[in-house]
Amino acid sequence: MKLFPVLALVAAAATVSAPAVADEALAKAKNCLACHATDKKVLGPSYKEVAAKYAGQKDAADKLAAKVIKGGVGVWGQIPMPANAQVNEAESKKLVAWILSLK
Repeated sequence: MKLFPVLALVAAAATVSAPAVADEALAKAKNCLACHATDKKVLGPSYKEVAAKYAGQKDAADKLAAKVIKGGVGVWGQIPMPANAQVNEAESKKLVAWILSLK
């Protein structure tokens, strides 16, 4: 029986999808999904819109990670994104990496 290759494939697939699930869970835990959704505008832009807007920009990850913590206004209209003091720098970078990976 060739069960080992199948199990290895299943384990690899779970490993690849686990970070996306974990980062969505972090977004939920930090209350980001109160204003954002992955694929539709809520109060703020969808995460897929953010990923598309910043695709290919070398400084996007650092710029967005700072914005997650400090907040901002004007890029997506006049509704401000409040500062998120409950999000630390490592969490912010993890969230932004996940957002920028969305297509």
